[in-house]
Amino acid sequence: SPPETMLLPRLAALGARASSLNSLPKTTSRIGVRVCIVRLMSTKIDLGGLKVDSDLAKLVEDEIIPGTGVDVNKFWAGLGGIVKDLAPRNRQLLDKRDDIQKKIDEYHLKTNRIIDMPHYKKFLEEIGYLVPEGPAYKVDTTKVDPEIASVAGPQLVCPVDNPRFVLNAANARWGSLLDALYGTDAVSEDGDAGRAGGYNPVRGKKVFDRVHDYLNEFFPLESAASYKDATAYNVKDGRLLVTVAGKDLSLLKPQQFAGFRHTGGALSSVLLVNNGLHFDIQIDANSAIGKTHPAGVKDVVIESALTAIADCEDSVAAVDAEDKIQVYRTWTGLMKGTLSASMSKGGKTVTREMNPDMSWETPNGKGITLPGRVVLLVRNVGIHLYTDAVTTADGQMIPEHFLDMMVTGLASMHDLKGKAKVHNSRAGSAYIVRPKMHGPEEVAMVTELFGKAEEVFGLEQNTFKMGVMDEERRTTVNLYETIRPANKRVVFINTGFLDRTGDEIHTSFEAGPVMTKAEIKKQLWISAYENNNVDVGFKIGLDGKGQIGKGMWAAPDNMKQMLVEKIGHPKSGANTAWVPSPTAATLHALHYHQVHVQTEQAALKKRPPTNVEDILTPPLLQRKLTLEEVEKELDNNNQGLLGYVVRWVGQGVGCSKVPDANDVQLMEDRATLRISSQHIANWLHHRVCTEEQVMASMKRMAEVVDRQNRGDPNYTPMAPHCNGIEFQAAMDMIFKGKETPNGLTEFTLTKKRREYKASKK
Repeated sequence: SPPETMLLPRLAALGARASSLNSLPKTTSRIGVRVCIVRLMSTKIDLGGLKVDSDLAKLVEDEIIPGTGVDVNKFWAGLGGIVKDLAPRNRQLLDKRDDIQKKIDEYHLKTNRIIDMPHYKKFLEEIGYLVPEGPAYKVDTTKVDPEIASVAGPQLVCPVDNPRFVLNAANARWGSLLDALYGTDAVSEDGDAGRAGGYNPVRGKKVFDRVHDYLNEFFPLESAASYKDATAYNVKDGRLLVTVAGKDLSLLKPQQFAGFRHTGGALSSVLLVNNGLHFDIQIDANSAIGKTHPAGVKDVVIESALTAIADCEDSVAAVDAEDKIQVYRTWTGLMKGTLSASMSKGGKTVTREMNPDMSWETPNGKGITLPGRVVLLVRNVGIHLYTDAVTTADGQMIPEHFLDMMVTGLASMHDLKGKAKVHNSRAGSAYIVRPKMHGPEEVAMVTELFGKAEEVFGLEQNTFKMGVMDEERRTTVNLYETIRPANKRVVFINTGFLDRTGDEIHTSFEAGPVMTKAEIKKQLWISAYENNNVDVGFKIGLDGKGQIGKGMWAAPDNMKQMLVEKIGHPKSGANTAWVPSPTAATLHALHYHQVHVQTEQAALKKRPPTNVEDILTPPLLQRKLTLEEVEKELDNNNQGLLGYVVRWVGQGVGCSKVPDANDVQLMEDRATLRISSQHIANWLHHRVCTEEQVMASMKRMAEVVDRQNRGDPNYTPMAPHCNGIEFQAAMDMIFKGKETPNGLTEFTLTKKRREYKASKK
C-alpha cells in the first residue's frame, strides 16, 4: 500500500462522494483510512464505461455468462447504460424520501404533536406522501408458475450467501411428516415419548397416531374408517384400496388418489392430493420403520414449501465485491441446477445436490411428474444501497440494486434458456422480489429497470416478474397505486411486522414516544395494515395470479405453538406465509390442507375496505411507564440488537438463530435491528429513558450475549470493555437512529463490517 499521506487527498474526495450517497462515513480516523485503502487498492478494470472489480468481472465472464447467449461486452455496456439513465433518478427518489421526512417532522413539531386526522391526512396529500387513487385496474401478469399463481403453500426465505442453507431450502419441496413431528415439540414427550437418543418406539407410535389423524382429516375413507387400523394398501383397476378390518375400502373422494409407484412388483408409494398439495405414503414392510406399522408404511412425505426466496438483502452480510461474488455464485448454481454442498454427517462427508423431479403412474395408466424442488425467487437489495464493486468511470459508487438486477437476471438466463440441469420456472419467468420501496415512483423506476435488463438480454418484455414487499409506510398507504406501474409484472405482495414497525416509528418520530413493542402489536394500525395488504391484493385481482403473503414465524424450535397460531395466515386470505426452516415448512403445509384458501378469500372479499386513517394512526404512548417497564423494554431491545450485531459485524452472518433475553432461539435478520434501534432512539429523543440507562442496559446485555455465545470458538466477547467494533455498531444504530435515513441499519452495519474486515487484513 502507498503511504497514507499520499492517500489523504483522494480519501477526502472519496469521503465527500460517499457522504452524498448515504454510504461510508466522513472519517479520517485510523480505521477509516484502512477501510478506504481497501477500497482504493482493489483491482478495477474498465468495462462498459464502468470500473468493475476484476474478480467480479471474472465471475461473470467465466461462470455466469457462458450458455446464456449474452455477449459479455453487451452485458457491461447494458449496465453502464442503466447507470447513466437511471442513477440520477435513483438519487432524486432518495432525496425525496429525506425531504418528505423533514416535512413530516416539522409538521409534528408545529402541531405540538397532536394528531388531528383530517388535518394530518390533508397535509400528507399536499406534500405528496398520500397520492390520489387513479382509474380502476387489474393485474395483467402472465406466464406465472402455479406454485405462485394458484396453489397455496409455505414459503421459505434463505440467505443466498450460504450454499448449504439455500440448497436445503431449494430441496424443501418435499418433507417427511414423520421426521417433522418426531424431531420437534409438535408431539409431546409425555409418557416416555422423549426425543433424545435413538429411535423411541413409544414416540414413534405417537407420531404415527398424529399422521393417521391427518390422513383421516384430509383424505377420509369410506365408512369413516381410520388409517390407524389399515393393514394393507393396494391399487386395483385404477382405485386405491385400503384394507381395514379385512375390508377393502376406497377414498370417500376417489379423485384424491393421484398416483402410485411399484418397486420390485410391490406397491411402494401412494400419492394423494388435497387443495393442490400432495401426500406421498411410502410403503416398505422390510424397512426399520415399516416393520413397526401394520400396513408397512415407512414414511409419509408431504409437499411442503412451494416457493423460496433466495435472499441477497436482509438475511445476508454482503458489504463488498468479495461478498457479492459469493452471493452471485450461489444464485448462479441454483439457476444452473448444479449447486451442491458438502457437509459432515455421522462422521462422513456427504454431498447434497438439487433434487430431481419425481414420477408416479396415474390411476388412468398415464404418468404424473412433480417437481422435486421449490420455485425460487431472488430478493435484490433496496434502492438506498450503493456499492463500490462497480463504480462509474470517475469512481462514484453505483446503486447496488442495478448490479443485483443485472447479475441475478443474467444467471436466471440459464433457466429461461432451458440450459439448467433441473428447471426452476416451467412457465418461462424469472422472479425478483424488491424490498423497501416507497410508493409508486420508486416502483415505476424499478419497472423501467426490469425492462432495460430484458432489452440487454434479448428477452420478451415482462419476463422478469416482480415481488413487492409492503414493509414501508408510504407503500402501505398507497399500495393500490404503488403496484399500478408493475401491473404486468407483479406476482407477490406481502407484509412484515419488523421493518414496517421500524419505518412507522421513524416516520412518526417527532409525533411522540411510541408504546412498548408488545403494545404496538395490539394496536389498530397493525391489523389495518395486514388487512389492507390482502384487500388491495383482491382489488387488483392478484388472487389466482400471484401470492398474497404473510410474515415469518421466528421461533424455529417452537413448532407446537406454530401449529396453533400460524393457521391464522391462510385464514386471513394469504396464500403463502414465511417459515424459518424446511421442517417448519412441512408442518405449516398442514394448514393449507385444513384451510381452503380460495374459499376464505371469497368470503373476505365481502368485508368493508380498510380505512387509511386507521393505518395512519401512529402507536403513541398514552401512559407513564414505570422504571421497571422501561428497563425491561431496553433490555429486550438491546439483547436482540447486540445478539444479532455481533454475528453480522464480527462473523459476516446475516441470518441465524439468536437467543432472546429468555434464551428462546429466534430466527433473526436485519429487520430485527431496525425496530429495536428505532424504538430505543425514539424513547431517548422523547426522554422516556436517558442515555445512561441505555448504556447500562447495553452493558448488561453484552454480558448476557457473551454468555449465550461462549460455545462459539469464533466469537469475541464484548464485555467488560464494550469498546469493540460490534458494540460500537449497536451504539451508532441507537444514538444516531433519528438521523439515519428511514431508520435503516444497513449503512451502519456495512460501515462497521468493512472496518472489521479491514482490521483482520
